[in-house]
Amino acid sequence: MRYVDGFVLPVPKKNLQLYSSISKKAGKIWREYGALEYIEAVGDDLDVKFGVSFTRTIKPKPGETVMFSFILYKSRAHRDRVNAKVMSDPRMKKMMEKGPMPFDVKRMVYGGFKMLVDL
Repeated sequence: MRYVDGFVLPVPKKNLQLYSSISKKAGKIWREYGALEYIEAVGDDLDVKFGVSFTRTIKPKPGETVMFSFILYKSRAHRDRVNAKVMSDPRMKKMMEKGPMPFDVKRMVYGGFKMLVDL
């Protein structure tokens, strides 16, 4: 059964170019190790009239936007293998050590999900 890692996080708009650059490099590494898809999407239509909006949950500060991102794997076991390789890759370590992240990691929402519907 396919598996998804999902992320929602606030990013200062002034850091979007840097965030995108880092994401493209990271995404290539994830794909190289077998991730099926690597998606990073920036908030566009977040003022919803129903449910609980991402902005209400994440509470972006002035000048921030919300990112919705996910990585798709063949299974949870596949995800665990891929993530172990990614986290030990020297390119990832270099990116993490290079400087401060372009977002507040403590405000990132993250989790792993089993597929319920996969059409």
